[in-house]
Amino acid sequence: MHYRQLGPSGLKISALSFGAWVTFGKQIGDAVATKLLHTAYDAGVNFFDNAEAYADGQAELVMGTILKKSGWRRSSYLVSSKVYFGWEDDKPNQSGLSRKHVVDACHDALRRLQVDYLDLYYCHRPDPSVPIYETARAMHDLIVQGKVLYWGTSEWSATELREAHRVCAAHDLHAPVVEQPQYNLFHRARVEKEYGPLYKSPGLGTTIWSPLASGILTGKYTSGVPKNSRLDAPGMEWLRDMILNDPAAKAKIAAVPRLAAIADGLGTSLPKLAIAWCLKNPHVSSVILGASRVEQLQENLGALAVVDQLTPAVMRQLNAIAKPVAT
Repeated sequence: MHYRQLGPSGLKISALSFGAWVTFGKQIGDAVATKLLHTAYDAGVNFFDNAEAYADGQAELVMGTILKKSGWRRSSYLVSSKVYFGWEDDKPNQSGLSRKHVVDACHDALRRLQVDYLDLYYCHRPDPSVPIYETARAMHDLIVQGKVLYWGTSEWSATELREAHRVCAAHDLHAPVVEQPQYNLFHRARVEKEYGPLYKSPGLGTTIWSPLASGILTGKYTSGVPKNSRLDAPGMEWLRDMILNDPAAKAKIAAVPRLAAIADGLGTSLPKLAIAWCLKNPHVSSVILGASRVEQLQENLGALAVVDQLTPAVMRQLNAIAKPVAT
């Protein structure tokens, strides 16, 4: 495993990490979840990603039980939660980024994950109804209290991030150090262009999600949606519509065989090639992997060995195919 600096912080994070979205507490049983987490940890993964909204808190309960029983030193791994969508009812103050929900959600995450502190705590989405100062102040106070070590954002615009840093600087608050955006061969403009100036100042780490474009870059959707796939899962209709009803979806799916041919030429698989492509970006701190089978996770962990094969010539080939249909 390789480890990278998380943006402007002193934290070292594994280049490949493991996330609980969709699978834990929903798609797979606890025994499989245990095997997956141990497989990742044994491979050197030190960051486990979670959120209050994943399976309405069940994903954190499952992960917390595994972490508690693992016997691993707390200093050997990083665990995160995210706040915004909520996990209970739809009553006022049970979602969003108000001070109340940020603090309540942190306490709930600590209880479910059975840890004394969160290494990373993300604002899962921006909340235009709450002043950034209120959210930043709540995050700062949780850090001062030792309940959170670093805070960050997910899918915030560069404008929102700059404002957060301005507010934190003006009030001497702990500033966000990490953003969790979607990033893959077909979804790249925000990471590569919009955030560009932020990497230099004030500094920005990224823990990217969906490196396989929700499965498109595995090749499994070239002939429709197969049974028992992520896009076929109950409750994932929104993701299926977002991915497959995207005006550019047909062009993306049509590009997959050409990308797979490049992978074949390198003696590797398309998933490993796609993950390695993400790792090639020096501004990517960690690529979050998701899996429902141990064999699938082991396959994707092999992407590390492919990075050095992505020469400038290979990168030009990949970009020539993917970039014209990317967003």
